[in-house]
Amino acid sequence: MKIKELKSEGLGREYNITISAADFEAAVDKELHRIAKKTSMAGFRAGKVPFAMVKKKYQASAMADALDDMVRDSVNDLLKEKELRPVFTPDVEMGKFEEGKDIEFKVSMEVMPEIKLKDFSSIKLEKVMAEVPEEEIEKALKYMAESRRDTVKVEEDRVTAKGDVAVIDFVGSIDGVEFPGGKGEAYPLEIGSNSFIPGYEEQLIGKKAGEVVNVKATFPESYHAKDLAGKEALFVTTIKEIREIKRPEINDEFAKSMGEENMDKLKETVKKRIAEDYESASKMKLKRALLDALDKAYKFDVPAKLVDLEYEAIVKQYENAKRNNQLDEEEKSKKEEDLLKEYKDIAVRRVKLGLLLAKAGDEAKIEVTQEDMNKAIMAEAQRYPMQAKAIFDFYLKNKDAIERLRTTVYEEKVVDHVLSQVETKEKKVSVEELYNFDEKAA
Repeated sequence: MKIKELKSEGLGREYNITISAADFEAAVDKELHRIAKKTSMAGFRAGKVPFAMVKKKYQASAMADALDDMVRDSVNDLLKEKELRPVFTPDVEMGKFEEGKDIEFKVSMEVMPEIKLKDFSSIKLEKVMAEVPEEEIEKALKYMAESRRDTVKVEEDRVTAKGDVAVIDFVGSIDGVEFPGGKGEAYPLEIGSNSFIPGYEEQLIGKKAGEVVNVKATFPESYHAKDLAGKEALFVTTIKEIREIKRPEINDEFAKSMGEENMDKLKETVKKRIAEDYESASKMKLKRALLDALDKAYKFDVPAKLVDLEYEAIVKQYENAKRNNQLDEEEKSKKEEDLLKEYKDIAVRRVKLGLLLAKAGDEAKIEVTQEDMNKAIMAEAQRYPMQAKAIFDFYLKNKDAIERLRTTVYEEKVVDHVLSQVETKEKKVSVEELYNFDEKAA
C-alpha cells in the first residue's frame, strides 16, 4: 500500500492510496481458497471441488469481497500511520478499476481539532447572588393560598361583580353560524380574569343568575385560529349561577394544612425553596459566563460537518416556531437572512464549546454513573410530581431520551469540574438583576 497526501487544509485531509495489482491478486486468491474449502458442487464433496471450477464461479464475488476488505484495512492503516482522528467515517472515492493494474482510490475526511487545555484557574468570574426579600415570601404564601381557594354559591339576590365566578352556558356564532369551539356548558368564568376574548367578561357585570346576555365581542387579529381572527362574534350567554371566591386565611391553620407546624416553619420552608431557585438562576448565569470566557480564551477550527448538523437542528426549530407562530418579538423584527447568519454563529459556538468540554471531561476522566442518571431522572420527576410515573416509564422505554439525558448530565459534571478550578467572586445583586438574562446585558 502506498499513501500520497493530496491536501491538508484546516481540518480537511485528502489522500491517494494505491494497492498494487500483485497484492490484490494475492488477496483474491486467498479469498477463493477460503471459499473452496467449504464449497460443494454436483459430484464433489465440500472442499474437493477443483479450484478452476471454484474460480470460474466465484471470481467476481471474491474480487468484490477482497476489494472491500483491502480498502477498509488500508483506510484503517492510514488513520493509524498518520495518527488521524476523523470526525465521521472517511469518504472513499474509487478510481477506475482495471483488472491486472494497480488499484487507486481517494480518501477524504475532516479530523478532530487538536485542543490544548490551559490552566482554568486563570479564568476570573463573578457569581451574582440575591437575598430572598420578605415580600417574595409573602407573595409565595399568597400564591399558595390562591391555589387552595374555593368558591361558594351566592344565595342572596344580587348582581355579578368583578371577581365573582359566573357559571355560564354559551353558544358563539358569526353571522348567525356557530363555529367550532364556540360552545360551552356550566363553564366557571372568573370575571376580570381576562381568560376570554377582550370585551366578553365586562358585559357580564351587573347581571343576575338566570339572565341571558347577548355578548358581542371581537376576536383579536393575532388570535391563534386564523378563521376567527379579527371577526366579531355573538355569544348567547346564560348565567346559571354566581359564586364567590373564598381564599384561606394565611395563619397557623393554613401552615398545618401545608404540612408545617406553624407559620414560622412554613415561611422558613418557602424561603429555602426560593433561595434554591435563586441559586439555580445564579448557577445558570455563572455557567453562561464560563462558556463566554472559554469561547474567548480558545481559538481553533471546528469540523464543518458538525457545524452543519447543529445549524440544521437550529434552523428546524426556527422553522417549526415560525410555522406555529411562536417566534419571539426579537426574531420577528429581524430579516430572515440576518437570523440565519446568527444561527450559523451559534452553531459554530456550540460545536466549539462542546468539543472543548469533551476534552476537559476526557482529561479529568469524568464519567456518568448510574447514580448520576437516577438522580437526574428523579429531578425530572420532581419537577412534574403529578406525572412522575409517566416520566419514569418514558426513560425506562426510550433509549434515545436516556442518551440525551446522559449527555446533559455529563456536560453539567464537566462544567462543575471546570468551575471548581476557576476564580469566582460573589456579588450581591437585586432579584431583578439576577433574573435578567438579556443577551446584550450579559
